[in-house]
Amino acid sequence: MGQEDEESPREEGRESGGTPVCEGPRLWVVATPIGNLEDITLRALRILRDADLVAAEDTRRTGQLLAHYAIRKPLVSCHRFNEARRLSGLLAALREGKRVALVSDAGMPGISDPGERLLRRCAQEGIRVEVIPGPSSVLAALLASGFSTTPFYFGGFLPVKGGARKKEWVAAGGRTCTSVYFESPHRLRRSLEDAAAVLGSRKICLARELTKKFEEVLRGSAEALLAAFREREPRGEFCVVVEGAGETTRAPESHPGAGGSRDPSLSRSTPVV
Repeated sequence: MGQEDEESPREEGRESGGTPVCEGPRLWVVATPIGNLEDITLRALRILRDADLVAAEDTRRTGQLLAHYAIRKPLVSCHRFNEARRLSGLLAALREGKRVALVSDAGMPGISDPGERLLRRCAQEGIRVEVIPGPSSVLAALLASGFSTTPFYFGGFLPVKGGARKKEWVAAGGRTCTSVYFESPHRLRRSLEDAAAVLGSRKICLARELTKKFEEVLRGSAEALLAAFREREPRGEFCVVVEGAGETTRAPESHPGAGGSRDPSLSRSTPVV
């Protein structure tokens, strides 16, 4: 029998020659790097090149990302302060058949980031939404924590107001599954104080600068973590991972020089390069 060439898999919406075909309006939801530019996918780059318009949380930041990969596209801002006003214009562009790519500053749009309103309206109007997966700080922190990963709860940013924040810590303490949150640096100490009063010796993982050169992952009780950040100023946005109730995890052994932690109840991952 003669050899036959195997047909290459054809991606829906693309001709065999690689030319994009837009069958009606389509919104591309594109995940972007959470820190390390090397984490962007080849598909995400191709979609950004094919898009007619890029809706970005911060046009300056997205402009820098596009410039890094020599991509030039019209940019329109779509952030939490103007998303409601931008909605009609973006929907009009989609109805005209334009290819719109939605991106946030980092990670996946619509997850604790702008885009949820637009996604809901597209679903209501039957406009096709195509998600381009990629980096996730939530999943990166969850895996780095060493806690149970299935199931887990994601609560977005911890509440700003103290009373609501304390209630959320109580809820996290009562869950049997792992809980994941975001927290800002200027509220971290107060948040850990609330956690210490509720969680006791329950383990927490704090992850910051994920995928960057000075990535840091700290694990320990809320009290031990609070002590660490009383000695230095918290910087960068934090992912907070809380061990589930009843989870049996062996306390990490202290190895001098391995993590550099002076507190045996606190373990620290070695920074990546």
